[in-house]
Amino acid sequence: MKRTEPTHGEDPAMPAQPADGSGDAVIALAPDQVMAGAAVYSRSILAAYDVWVLGFVCSAVWHCPRRHMLKHYDRNVGRRHLDLGPGTGFFLDRCTFPADRPQVVLADLNDEVLRKTAGRLARYRPAMYRRDVLQPLEFGAARFDSVGMNFLLHCMPGDIKQKAVVFDNVLPYVVKGGRIFGATVLTHGVRHGRLAPKALESLNADGVMSNKDDSLADLDAALGARFERYQLRVRGSVAMFEVSVV
Repeated sequence: MKRTEPTHGEDPAMPAQPADGSGDAVIALAPDQVMAGAAVYSRSILAAYDVWVLGFVCSAVWHCPRRHMLKHYDRNVGRRHLDLGPGTGFFLDRCTFPADRPQVVLADLNDEVLRKTAGRLARYRPAMYRRDVLQPLEFGAARFDSVGMNFLLHCMPGDIKQKAVVFDNVLPYVVKGGRIFGATVLTHGVRHGRLAPKALESLNADGVMSNKDDSLADLDAALGARFERYQLRVRGSVAMFEVSVV
């Protein structure tokens, strides 16, 4: 696993998408499991997410305080950035972009997530797309310097081999030297704290997470099969990955 420093290419066409998503193309219906995973994030859940999940759970349960994921954003985020499953936009709101006016695109199946994050990032005038990341993303001529997918994989159905199609779907839109990065909670191959096993069991049973078969070895294999240069860091139950596209 090798690491390279991020570089940024020339300006491509960006998605000509209204910020309110009104111009979105019709997409095929996603499988029920995909929709169920997205639907968990209601307005009330999103209101508590930063304090409860990113504040308490990340530190006390997953043993990966959110500051480490913020550093992950700071290290990898580019001027033209696509975020898949942006949650509340916590990290996008706080990270240091390499430009005063970055171009930010948000993609998620959940309209509440898109509205929440877009409102928080209104200063960047982000474009919003309702997309199932397991399907072709259909961004046309758009190209990005970075793609983030923080806490996305562990919410997606299937095992890592099935989820890894998200890397295939996004790769055509990343410029040479661009970065693909994210973090995910794993069940196997990482060192869990005392609270993690029961939390994983409960969250998978409730459909909040879908990672009972996710392992560090499978994530490493999925990245290694697709990318020449990548790095994995493990902190507690969380694996943070970053890829340099060549």
